[in-house]
Amino acid sequence: MEKAGLKYPTGNRRSLENLQSRVFNLFRKGRQKKYFWALDQIDFRGYAGDIVGVIGRNGAGKSTFCRLIANVLKPDSGRVHVNGKVSALLALGTGFNYQLSGRDNVYLNGMMLGFTRSQIDTIFDEIVDFSGIGRFINEPLKNYSIGMRARLAFSIGAMIEPEVLILDEALSAGDIAFAEKAGRKLQEVIRNSKIVIVVTHNLEFVEKYCTKALWIDQGKVREYGDPLKIVQAYRGPYKDRKPIPTIELLRPRNVISEQVVVNVEKLGISFPVHDRTGQERKKKSFWPLKQVDFKVKKGDVVGIVGRNGAGKTTLCRVLSGILKPDKGHVFVDGETTALLSFGTGFNIQLTGRENILLNGLMLGMSRKQLTHLSKDIIDFSELGSIIDQPVKQYSSGMLAKLGFSIAATIKPDIFIIDEALNAGDISFYKKASDKIQELLEEAKAVIVVTHSMPFVNQVCNRGLWLENGVIEFDGQARQAVSAYVNHMRQNR
Repeated sequence: MEKAGLKYPTGNRRSLENLQSRVFNLFRKGRQKKYFWALDQIDFRGYAGDIVGVIGRNGAGKSTFCRLIANVLKPDSGRVHVNGKVSALLALGTGFNYQLSGRDNVYLNGMMLGFTRSQIDTIFDEIVDFSGIGRFINEPLKNYSIGMRARLAFSIGAMIEPEVLILDEALSAGDIAFAEKAGRKLQEVIRNSKIVIVVTHNLEFVEKYCTKALWIDQGKVREYGDPLKIVQAYRGPYKDRKPIPTIELLRPRNVISEQVVVNVEKLGISFPVHDRTGQERKKKSFWPLKQVDFKVKKGDVVGIVGRNGAGKTTLCRVLSGILKPDKGHVFVDGETTALLSFGTGFNIQLTGRENILLNGLMLGMSRKQLTHLSKDIIDFSELGSIIDQPVKQYSSGMLAKLGFSIAATIKPDIFIIDEALNAGDISFYKKASDKIQELLEEAKAVIVVTHSMPFVNQVCNRGLWLENGVIEFDGQARQAVSAYVNHMRQNR
């Protein structure tokens, strides 16, 4: 990659009201377009045998960098040359059909990457085994959590052994054990591949598994080279930017009352079991949640932890009213706003500004309220420079920031966040913590599903550890994290 740059036009606000003026502008002579350079003068060389960890804030240009290498986008300046066949996981679930089973999606994605059905047949069992999806492989993807989709997507990309493998935030929703498993797999893949490029906010992953690190900041390369040195520089102050805060978050100063706002008793959820042809197996069912009992009191910030597939997303869907219990009952005192995954509810063809309006209306706000609050949402999301671009050009981290910013503005009674912060950078975690504190002044409780143990330790007062659909621990957040992490270490 030599002097590569890519630009987007700015200020393309679209609405029905100004359609006439837009048509008029097409015929205006001498009209100057303004552009935003997502990448500017990028020089990069990757060599066979490298595992390159790409780091930087949300919106720094990391996803655009990956899309240039994958030939999804063409540079507006400079040149990009790739010597080899590219396999790119540019976002969680890219190319997945949520109505199809995991099995069908393995074949669909494999064929999209240029492999024949017979070639996929030979590695299918290995893909399923590595993903840990097990019996879920015959179930529709719409029943998967975002972590399960991440595991399946990574397994497909890694097992086909491409010459150039690009993973853009595809590990962000993986649990502790899968992150380590994925790191070891990448070291194995590199023996047969030429290069692996990983975009991630998991700095420990970069230090442990990557041979090089590339730090992109505001569309430019800050540093490229030794992972330990570059991660240290990224964590610390830099003369041309504000320091990126470490996870030193204040636990919300909320007062826990005795008022119960969520009461779950003997909760059970049942899903039908399908065979490999997609047909339901009679008298067979799977219970992702079994005999779940817990209460949430007013003022609680509850962190829910557990491995992928433990039942966390299913629990969130029950609390938000999307799923109805097959056993037991659930009481929720008040309105819930559920951010069930980053990008949920977004129309990728619309701009960020239009999606604020769309999602706000879906969450029950009026157009007048949204007009009044849109500036605050945009400012909080830090996406002002590209808010009028289609969200299909956004990275997963940018979608996470926009989704959180919209949902947090609603000021619900119960705020549920399911893995929607996993693609956010360190500084956004700090902002999210502060916002949660602000929400608790009016909201009754906040429930967060996350794989960030520091976030649970320092933001939540309660911790729930789910394992195979059962609550293994319910108590203080730090104790819940400790019990879960120790269990994962003992069962690697």
